[in-house]
Amino acid sequence: MASLSIEHLSTTFDRGRVKAVDDVSLDMPDGEFLVLLGASGSGKSTLMRTIAGLERPSGGTIRIDGRLSNEDPPRKRNIAMVFQSYALYPNKTVAKNIAFPLEAVRMPAAQIQEKVKWAAALFGIDQLLHRKPRELSGGERQRVALARALVRTPSLFLMDEPLSNLDAKLRHSARREFKRLHEQTGITTLYVTHDQVEAMGLGQRIAILNKGRIQQIGTPHEIYHEPANTFVAQFMGSPPMNLIPGGDCLLGFHAEDAWLPQGEAPAGQYPLSMEIQQVERLGSDALIYGVLPDSQTEVILKLPDRLAGGLAAGMSRTFCVPEAQLQRFDPHTGLRAER
Repeated sequence: MASLSIEHLSTTFDRGRVKAVDDVSLDMPDGEFLVLLGASGSGKSTLMRTIAGLERPSGGTIRIDGRLSNEDPPRKRNIAMVFQSYALYPNKTVAKNIAFPLEAVRMPAAQIQEKVKWAAALFGIDQLLHRKPRELSGGERQRVALARALVRTPSLFLMDEPLSNLDAKLRHSARREFKRLHEQTGITTLYVTHDQVEAMGLGQRIAILNKGRIQQIGTPHEIYHEPANTFVAQFMGSPPMNLIPGGDCLLGFHAEDAWLPQGEAPAGQYPLSMEIQQVERLGSDALIYGVLPDSQTEVILKLPDRLAGGLAAGMSRTFCVPEAQLQRFDPHTGLRAER
């Protein structure tokens, strides 16, 4: 296992005119599972490739288990990388795909066979060793790619959108498998995704990236309930956090924080008078889309469907948000103010 430390790392393209990774610093202790979350084009895959040695940094340092690794070729970093395409060899059997990195370092055949059997059993693909990739489902290919990565016993796992090619049901089961794998091996893992559900479900911590820069690093609870700035506040959550004018600041609250009182707003509650534009019923919940008349700010509220039965477009209602749930942001810098 290994720790990973990055300090002021930058990666540029087009002779320095494009900053794909811009002054990124983060520390991962040995055994951590950290998720790098960002939209397409945020620089997360470039950061991953720079750590792996597939891209050359233009500045900063990469230390793997304390060793300066900027100049090390990929093969000397003891890193296993899993891509979204899985990159399996189509003409090799599952057994040969898993064995490939061991054969490349000339490990004895008997030892290779033992390790292949161990990795295949760990991922439940020991009955597929004779098959070719074209004979496998997407989930089975993903397991083969993971087995091939793990068989080397790497110090560090780098996973770049490994679940993006799977359907929703398979992604759910694969997330459970990733958690089980990490609990069993304890291998330090940096996992890249654009999917918030994956990030919240897998990460011990999450690092949010935008335009090549880290916006916030924290636990899933911290990222969701204590966003560092308005970007994080509106990037996380579905629907994202509402931001409304609040005097000298912006007030933020999650859609599910609002509720509908039967009379006047009680003490400790922030009243939210709005004109309802649309009610979207989703089964157990309902989304209430509306506008605040004073500022014409659009908001989205989320109520249990059983409490939203009488609401419809065209109505005016006053909802409440507990003052303890309100976040305050500087309207100029976008930074969250401490309570």
